Order: sequence, then structure tokens, then C-alpha cells
Amino acid sequence: MARQPSRPVRRTKSRKTSKKITQGKILKYSVLLLLSAFLVAMGYQYRHGFLYWLGFKTDKRVEALSKEERKIENLRIYEIVERHKDKVFGIDVSHYQDKIDWETLKNNNAEFPLGFVFVRATAGKNKVDTQFKNNWKGAKDNGYLRGAYHYYRPDENSVMQADNFIENVMLSKGDLPPVLDIEKIPNGQSLDSLKTGLKRWLVKVEKHYGMKPIIYSGESFYTDFLKKEFEGYDLWIANYSFFEDEIRKEWLIWQFTDKGELKGIKGMVDVDIYNGSFSELKGMCKR
Repeated sequence: MARQPSRPVRRTKSRKTSKKITQGKILKYSVLLLLSAFLVAMGYQYRHGFLYWLGFKTDKRVEALSKEERKIENLRIYEIVERHKDKVFGIDVSHYQDKIDWETLKNNNAEFPLGFVFVRATAGKNKVDTQFKNNWKGAKDNGYLRGAYHYYRPDENSVMQADNFIENVMLSKGDLPPVLDIEKIPNGQSLDSLKTGLKRWLVKVEKHYGMKPIIYSGESFYTDFLKKEFEGYDLWIANYSFFEDEIRKEWLIWQFTDKGELKGIKGMVDVDIYNGSFSELKGMCKR
């Protein structure tokens, strides 16, 4: 009897394999869905900035920039500007901005109205900023409220640093309070010694000018090292996080970027927001 040819065995995928494929698809689509939701949320969050970037604003200055990082930073800057129309914007400058064309700055930045300028005056026990006199005069002559700040060097004598500031800064009627800029921990002394030195600087400067100084620092530095001992002082906080888009109520001034671009200033410049109206800011000035 002839043997019947055997039928080929049809191989079928196991249930386990099918289950793995199904789970993989679900995971893939879930990730895509979450990513899409995130992009939509970001688009809404920074809608004003996107409108600027797409050309709905009159000024096309951003179009000349080539780097993607520059685009993203401008997106954030203009979103923050849009969110703080009721606040006062300002800049802080030093010799790093070279010689500023104050007339151009004043007359060619209509989309970014400025109300105040902080000028670096001194650093450490004996340095005077090379552009201090020019910037100090330029800010005043062009109608900005102006203030002076001292860059504190942790390993130098605090009283000598206060004297350096006092000897070089004469505050007139209408000037903002002095500022102490502290950004670094010391190399040759303890944190307790640093805090003692900062207090000595603050007390001496306040006594001389009759105005309580403002403390400038990075958010993390202030929180980690200064917050407990210096709670009574007004704060000027630097925070450049892409996800930080509102000034906090405990900040007097927020430096929200160090990458601003303004006509009249070479390169980039720090941009700040005062947490109040122009009349309130003016009320802080020397009488």
C-alpha cells in the first residue's frame, strides 16, 4: 500500500509571542501619546514665544540668529515678557558688555521696555569695574532708574570690600539701594566666616547710605547657604531654568536670563524683572 504524502505542518505563533507583540505596541503608542500631549502642553505654555518666532511680532531681529539654542532662549524670553506685562524690566551690566551705546539702547528696543539698570561698581577689596563711570552716567542720562552692585570675593576682607564700594559709589536722589552680589563659597575660610563677612559688609554699607542693601545670588546658592541667616533682606535671585516662567512672590527681582540681546549692547546681557510696578520701584529709591 502506497504511503500518503505527509501534509506540511503549519507553524503558528504561540500565544506568548502574540501577547508580547501586543504589549509592545501598547507601550509604543502610550509613549507616543504622552510625547504628543507634552508637545501640545509646551506649545500652549510658550504660545506667545512661538507667535514671536513665527513672525507675528513686528521685530524680526531673531531671524538673523543661526543657532538653535539662541532660538530656544528667545522663545523663553519673549514668553516671560508676555507673562509679566504688569512688572518692570531691567538689565544689569558690567565691563563684560564693553561700551554700551545708551542712545541706541533707549530708542531702539520698543518691544522690550526697560525701567532700570544695575551697574557693577566694584569687586573685592580694590577692583573698580572699568566701565562703571560710563555705565553709571549713561543710565542716569537716559532716564533709567539706576543702582550699583558689588561683586563679593569670599576670601578677601569684608570691611575693605565695603570701603571699596563706598569710596567709589555716590548714591544720589532717585538711585536704587546698593546690592551685594555673592555667588561663590570661600576657598580659604569656613562658611560661618563667609556669613560673618557678608553681614559686616551689609551693616557698614547700610549705615553709610541709610538704605538696606539687596542681596543678589543664584537660587540654589541662597537656599543652600544664606537663607536662614539673611531672611530679612530683599532678594534678587538668578534662575535661568527653562521651566521657570513666573516670578515668585518672595523675589524682589528675578534675573531670568543671562542671554538677552538688545540693540546698543554688544553680545549678551542679563535681563531682570522687578516684582511690582514702576511707581513701587521708584518708591524704593533714595529720597
